[in-house]
This record gives sequence, structure tokens and C-alpha cells, in this order.
Amino acid sequence: MAKSTKPKSAKATAKPKKAKAAKKPAPQTFNILMVGQGGRLQFEALLLVASLRQTNPNFKGRVIIAEPQMNHRWDNDPRMANTDVREALERLGAEIRPFENQVFGCGYPYGNKIEALQVMPEGEPFLFLDTDTIITGDLSKVPFDFDRPTASMKRENTWPQLELYGPGYNQIWGSLYTKFGLDFESSLDTSYPDEYWRRYMYFNAGFFYFRCPKEFGERFLEYARLIRDEPPEELICQEMKPWLDQVALPLVIQSFGGGRVPEVSDMLDNVVTCHYRVLSLLYARETDETVKVLEEVVAPNKIKKVLKQYEPIRRIVLQGKGHKVREMFDRENLPRREQALRNQIKRAKLWLR
Repeated sequence: MAKSTKPKSAKATAKPKKAKAAKKPAPQTFNILMVGQGGRLQFEALLLVASLRQTNPNFKGRVIIAEPQMNHRWDNDPRMANTDVREALERLGAEIRPFENQVFGCGYPYGNKIEALQVMPEGEPFLFLDTDTIITGDLSKVPFDFDRPTASMKRENTWPQLELYGPGYNQIWGSLYTKFGLDFESSLDTSYPDEYWRRYMYFNAGFFYFRCPKEFGERFLEYARLIRDEPPEELICQEMKPWLDQVALPLVIQSFGGGRVPEVSDMLDNVVTCHYRVLSLLYARETDETVKVLEEVVAPNKIKKVLKQYEPIRRIVLQGKGHKVREMFDRENLPRREQALRNQIKRAKLWLR
């Protein structure tokens, strides 16, 4: 039997359409804040901004250096007096914006990161970074949810320090949550046992973020001031310097519906940024890639000639002393506590800050 010569319908002959590839969401735009101050912070700020421009050339947000101004809260002028640093920061597109300390100052300079939030554009997402940080990777890969704040999990059990026969973690942290009307139970990581420090929400304040700096800053300032001036009786034996910002921070984060966000803190603490604290520590414990990024950032002459004015950068990075530190440690078998690293570096006379 002959086959039919009837033409096939258009529907039957049409090629199936290829499914359109889903568009990747556009990277979030946010601003970066750091504190710029006389002394080492101004050089650290320049190193941080230079690392941002090297690793994230297409970053669209504003980079704001908050500069405390001389007033009754300071014994010495805290402003960045080095004109070379100021000019280099401005060449890199950073904005230097002044602010006045109303609550903190030289008595608690860590309070700068709290009061500096007043200079940021209201209603625009922000990321705060300590100046002793460099950017080592692509910030657009960090899954920020600016409605759900968090902070750095790269910390040790520095606060509270328990006293014999004194209140424990439950009583100390619980009293703070009660003071501010917050839900203490929901803040606990119940994968850890009762009265073990990791059970309680505690951050390093090396980074934090939120959708609005005005909201975050006002609450951070309120909580920190009240903890300082009107602490619960459970805190009577606790030292608040330099830990006040890190005591208030988890309470602020909890109040805005945030908490531990491992998918963000893991990347910012270990991949995309490096909060080195001291350059000798960076060489002691960070990856080869981090060291490579650092040395590439300081290599351009325009940056180098300014940064070499700061002794730790000149000696540890530019003169290669950092590699002597690096040879002292096995990065696969580092001491568990940072203090052990510090002590060994100091004995070698390579601890510079």
C-alpha cells in the first residue's frame, strides 16, 4: 500500500521551541561603610578600598569612609591628617564623610562603628567592614538578604568571662534579652549543650549589614548606651571594654529578625573577605590566594608610595617579612587559639601594628 502524500500539518512539522534560559538575578546594589581615622586605620582603609577596586572593578555601590571629628569626646584630633591617604582614597572613588561622636569617643573608640552609621544614605542597604579587612573575591556571589541581618562568626569566646559562683551564660545573656524585650529562646543554637558558649548568639563586629543604616544605627546606639549606663545586675562583674559593641550587636540583629546566616558568614569570613586584624596574622594563617591578592593590591606605584608610610605594610608586605612569618606555621595544623599565634610572632619580633 502506497504511503499517503498528504502534507503534514504545520503543528506536526514545527520544531519545538527551546526553553529560554532563566535570567540570573542582577547583583544587589549596596553601599560599603568603614571608619577612617588618624593612625593605622587610615592606611588600613586605603588598603581595603584598593582591594575592593582590584577584585570588584564593577562594584556599583558607594564606598563611604566615615571620619570622626574633633569634639569634646576626644582628647586628640581623630581625623585623618595624612593628605596622601585622603587623596588616594578619593582617587579610588571613596567618599570621606564627617560625623560627630555624641555618645562615644576616645573612652570607647569601638563606638565609632555605631555612630558612623549616621553618615550613610537612609533606606539604602549597607555592609559595614572593619578597616583591617581586605576583599579577596567577588562580592556579588555573597547571598545577602538585607532584610535579615547577620554578622561575622569568626570569633572566640571572649565575652562573657564567667566568674566562680557567678551567673552563667543563660543568666547573663538571658538578662540582656529580657532588658530589651527580645525572645531569648529563639536565639539559642540548641545543637550545642546548655552553658556552652557557642549555644549563645555572639558575633565578631568585623562585618554586619542591613537594609537601612538609620534604623540599624539608632537601635545599635540605644542598646549599646543602655548596656553601658544601665546594665542588668548579672553583668556587674563583666568587663565591657572592648566588648560592648559585640555584646549589643546580637541583640540588635535579633530585634530585626536576623540571626546566624551561615551561607553569608561562611563566604565573608573565609572566601570573599579576609578580616586579618594584624598583617602578621594574615601571613601566618591565611591561604596562598589571600597572600597573592594582598601583594597584588599593594604593588601599583601610586598605592605603594602611600602605604609604605605605614611601618607594618612596609616591613611585613613590601619588605617580605611576612613570608618569614609564613614559614613559621603549618596552616594545616595551626594552634586552636589565636593567642598562641600572637605569642610566637611576638617572640620573633614580627608583630607590628
